[in-house]
Amino acid sequence: MITNRWTAVGRRGFLAVAVSAGVLLAATACGTGGGGSGSGGAGAADTLTVWFPGNSAPEIELVTKTLVPEFESANKTRVQVTFVDWAQMSPKLNAGFAGNNAPDVFGHGPAVAAGFAAAKRIEPLDARIAALPEADRTDLAPYLASGQVAGGQYLIPLGGNGVLVAYRKDLLEKAGVAEPATWAEAAEAAGKLTVREGGAIQRAGLMLQSAKIQRVQSFQALIGSEGGELLSSDGKEVTWNSPEGVKALEYFAGLYSGDGKVSDQLGLDFANQPAGQNPLATGKAAMVTATGGQILQMVKAVPDLASKIGVLPPLKAVDAKTFGGATTGLFVNADSKKKDLAWKFVEFMVSKGVNERYAESVGGLPVRASAAQGAYVTGQPLLKPFIDAAPAYVGSPNVPAWVQVRDVLDKHLETALAGKATAKQALDDAAAEAGPLLTAQ
Repeated sequence: MITNRWTAVGRRGFLAVAVSAGVLLAATACGTGGGGSGSGGAGAADTLTVWFPGNSAPEIELVTKTLVPEFESANKTRVQVTFVDWAQMSPKLNAGFAGNNAPDVFGHGPAVAAGFAAAKRIEPLDARIAALPEADRTDLAPYLASGQVAGGQYLIPLGGNGVLVAYRKDLLEKAGVAEPATWAEAAEAAGKLTVREGGAIQRAGLMLQSAKIQRVQSFQALIGSEGGELLSSDGKEVTWNSPEGVKALEYFAGLYSGDGKVSDQLGLDFANQPAGQNPLATGKAAMVTATGGQILQMVKAVPDLASKIGVLPPLKAVDAKTFGGATTGLFVNADSKKKDLAWKFVEFMVSKGVNERYAESVGGLPVRASAAQGAYVTGQPLLKPFIDAAPAYVGSPNVPAWVQVRDVLDKHLETALAGKATAKQALDDAAAEAGPLLTAQ
């Protein structure tokens, strides 16, 4: 089953591959180079140690059999790579830090950046970024914000993705509906595209991801488009209950409730359904929000969809923003004794040709803007809108308490979407509950 890296429990890889127990055991210890232990790294003194999250077979194959040998040859060094299941990465890292044998470089999601930065477990990378050629800094710029904490760079994005509205060209054409450019136009188009029979909706006009946690991401896109923010710029205060937030949540709830609702599938986790069962693939929805990886999997499952699916640029209200950014990235251990070599490895993994091959192996987006002209993206034209949308991506706030804060917001969003509270009440209640979590961080 294909999973969404942003929504699956434990942040598993967004093209997680079901593998046998034997392969899983191999994945947790898979690598090249020497073993052993050393100060500031889990390998021998002459070995760079790197941990990657996930158990995707294509990713493991590419990294261990191709990319690492290339790096070793170019740098005359040894690299020991270990793949750790997403759910085990944080516990294993914490144990490694406590025992002074954490890896020199490790991959993880942006959500851990603030906590590790506060604990001084990860190396600030601002000077390293500043030393890159200007062309490289510009090429990486759209995704760098995902790895920043309090203005400092701690994570270098390795893979990215974004959520955009995808639509069925054939259904819009048949209904005589033009591609919407704003959220207001999308709602109007959805009303015309919704098919009702006997009071039930047979085809939804527009479905935003509304399952657990996903609804926070959908709300982030909407509030960002209204010009609002979830938290203050310093991450210490809730701002989601602003007029912009209320307007965004009223729009979101209106898609699923009232006489004008355009879907009755509130809470459906279609992001993690088998690709061929996605409402867009089956024709049970004319427009849905999806990631680039989900679109590719739909087309793979139903090849005829390749010519029928279109992807809209970020929709606008006051602004044009959508949820997206880095899905995973690389950190350098602050205690590593091989920081220069560690940075060389990070720089290698995000170099043009390497990062494009890596993104293709995991089914995500390369983190360089120039990848839009690369072979991977040009060979998959449905990915180009996601590359182009990178400057509009808004990721989760990088604050230590975010996971708890997010869960509070998610709970109260659910009450508003279900019609059990007004948008204003739900957001105020969420702010009152989440505020102390931010104060305590």
